[in-house]
Amino acid sequence: MELTEALFAYRPVLATGFGIAALLALILRARMNAFAALLLVSIFSALAAGMAPNDAFETLSKGMGGTLGFIATVIGLGALFGAILQASGALDALASKLSSQSSFKSNQWKIAGIGLLASTPVFFDVALIILAPLILTMAHDRLKPAMSLGLPLMAGLAVGHAFLPPTPGPIAIAELIGAELGWVILFGAIVGGIALAVSGPLFTAYLDRRSRMPIGAPAFDFETSTDHSEEEKPKPGRAIILITLPLVLILLGTLADVLQDGLLKYLLEIIGHPFSALLIACGASWWLLHPKTPQGRKLLSDALARSFEPTGAVILVTGAGGAFKQVLVDTGAGEQIANAALGVGFGPLLAGYVLAVILRLAQGSSTVAMITSAGLTAPIVAMADLTAPQLGLVAIAIAAGATTGSHVNDSGFWLVGRVFGITPGETLRTWTVSTTLISVVGFLMCIILYASLSLF
Repeated sequence: MELTEALFAYRPVLATGFGIAALLALILRARMNAFAALLLVSIFSALAAGMAPNDAFETLSKGMGGTLGFIATVIGLGALFGAILQASGALDALASKLSSQSSFKSNQWKIAGIGLLASTPVFFDVALIILAPLILTMAHDRLKPAMSLGLPLMAGLAVGHAFLPPTPGPIAIAELIGAELGWVILFGAIVGGIALAVSGPLFTAYLDRRSRMPIGAPAFDFETSTDHSEEEKPKPGRAIILITLPLVLILLGTLADVLQDGLLKYLLEIIGHPFSALLIACGASWWLLHPKTPQGRKLLSDALARSFEPTGAVILVTGAGGAFKQVLVDTGAGEQIANAALGVGFGPLLAGYVLAVILRLAQGSSTVAMITSAGLTAPIVAMADLTAPQLGLVAIAIAAGATTGSHVNDSGFWLVGRVFGITPGETLRTWTVSTTLISVVGFLMCIILYASLSLF
């Protein structure tokens, strides 16, 4: 009788546990689309927890709509922003300028920085395809393995993809756990910078010194951005200014919270909102990088038209993650999970990181891992009564966990091998280790910063 009562009392959390197991099975075994799998598991978990059908579907609608109201807009504006930078040749100009006159070791650090900047407005795989020809050419000219520059580049891309908005992952985490985007950007830059140094140039130097860097045999027909005439080539400095512009504006919007009411606070709250910041960045990019020739204008117009193609799947998966989170809240499963985690000493920081690591290793997609683990961590966060800076660090810890151990179930793993012509074993010894270093170093930095906050 006691067992029956216990099972009934913990019905919501048991339903969630079976739901997560089903989610992993659907994605890994059945190869189901992540959006459909998340939505199906959300429905199953809600019904299995005892919700009436109408209530279950209302919960899904509320969760999906509430999440996408903010995120879809930001992802859409970020896609437009990235399309302008890509089609105008601004990223190519930046990469060529920074790497034209430097020693090879200096180039490794510069390429890492280029990767970090390029990944904030452009998806990882797109940025890799854009910049890989430059990397291969530079390495060939210096008679070095392509991965000696490729690894720092990809570390920068991975760090930017995980830690710095307007990429979808950190935005989704911030929205799901209620973190302010300004704090996410601030701590993402600090944590990401250190993680990038260790996982990129320093790890590359370690492999080079011990002659463990794979030579590879790159043979890939890259789709590079269209050539621009000398008159049309953007100035590299403009690319840096434009990429950092929305990040600075969002940070200013966060700082407005400490100001007294007045005109300055009013203006900062307007320009510092992610919607306004990205709109301003898009407008400035269009004004500064708009081609002067009819051919250039057509190419840019075509790029803008195609810019939303890769965002649809991300937006839908993010919305389904929001629906799953709402199921946890409305069924009471989230509260039970939070109490259990807190009872065994798993605070929000550790819980978010561990959940993200497990989900990343199990199903491969860092974005799915971020969204799902953020939804599971949200109830723990709600019960912990965290400050805004602490919430920002929890978001970064989740992002760090979702970056770990890119391996054979991650499409990016195979893209890296294809681009640089290395074997799966060589990819595991380089790229997989690099992403694991990003995760571990990132989480350690989160712990240090989280502990430091308690001193003030």
